[in-house]
Amino acid sequence: MTALQIIPFSPPRIDQKIIDAVTETLKSGWITTGPKTKVFEKMLTAYGGHQSTLCLNSASAGLELILRWLGVGPGDEVIVPAYTYAATANVVIHCGARPIFVDSGEDLNIDIRSVRKAITTRTKVIMPVDIAGLPCDYDALNALIREAEILKIFSPSSEPQSQLGRILLLSDAAHSLGGWYKGNRVGSLADVTVYSFHAVKNLTTAEGGAVCLNLPLPFNNEDVYMHLNAKSLHGQNKDALAKFQVGNWRYDIIEAGYKCNMTDIQAAMGIVELERYDDDMLPARQQIFTHYTSLFEGKKWAQLPEYESSDRRSSYHVFALRIHNITEMQRDDIIQAIFGSGVSVNVHFVPLPMMSFYKEQGWDMAQFPVAYDNYSREISLPVYYDLNADLVERVARTVINAVEEILDRK
Repeated sequence: MTALQIIPFSPPRIDQKIIDAVTETLKSGWITTGPKTKVFEKMLTAYGGHQSTLCLNSASAGLELILRWLGVGPGDEVIVPAYTYAATANVVIHCGARPIFVDSGEDLNIDIRSVRKAITTRTKVIMPVDIAGLPCDYDALNALIREAEILKIFSPSSEPQSQLGRILLLSDAAHSLGGWYKGNRVGSLADVTVYSFHAVKNLTTAEGGAVCLNLPLPFNNEDVYMHLNAKSLHGQNKDALAKFQVGNWRYDIIEAGYKCNMTDIQAAMGIVELERYDDDMLPARQQIFTHYTSLFEGKKWAQLPEYESSDRRSSYHVFALRIHNITEMQRDDIIQAIFGSGVSVNVHFVPLPMMSFYKEQGWDMAQFPVAYDNYSREISLPVYYDLNADLVERVARTVINAVEEILDRK
């Protein structure tokens, strides 16, 4: 008897083009930050339509470097959604500041009304998250931080904050590379946007991330890039590529920085993936989303995710299916039944106020009813490049059978 094929949740795409690019890099003699990383940065800048890009070893590092560059520290507050992965809030804790959680909307993204209520004189940054790849309402967020009453209470405590003169909009776009909002790509929608290239992301470099700089005047984004580049290399004012130039060995340490640069091995993967991203990866993922939608849209219990509208288009990262009128426990039972049939699913995300660390900080999930409701009914379905139509249909049949079995027990 043939064993049932296990359908994984989100395996990385590692094909011969990726293998060849990494092999070529290994043979080149340049494996740390070098020419390929710089090429990848320029490609990302052109792709996103922002001003400058710094590639790093993770999105988390990018978020933290920006907070530290801005001078966020003890006594400061950063507004983040309760419904996100831990990295979004953890980097705020690392800086000694306090994450201020706010509720979500029906689209899973941060609720603008809740953001407004959370702003105080201590607010230095708002960090929206494009959950599942769907861009947030950036027009509303950008308008909010520029309102006269909000500008009046802004209290800068560092030179960059004084230059900016308002709350910084820092987009956690870990899910949304390739997304669009009102004709503009993710990358150009906030003051700073941070991507993730983790193994489960649409575009992966195994681990990795990028900081997309789009700061307004009087900032020079290239100058900020150079500052962040040094900060990512222990405060060294020349990276390895610059030092490699003949006679250019001497360098200085201008601050006690960190070590979070991207390597050329990672960038080699990223270059291959970005070159074929719009023409190959995104259409494949869009097709999977469309197929899932056609299979579930006749089910009254299925709440389908928003991923395309007149104003915004997702990166098709996570197909976040929600089930109407079930409890968290029933959702968990459904997931167990799905796994038992050889299909891997996930949940995006367990809200942070439910996590031990943040509960101990005094947060109570009852403060975020929409976020809890979204989480308690959500099941993330497999989406990856090699998930063919037959496998999509098997996933859907498995989910439908599991849901209806649990609902029949009511």
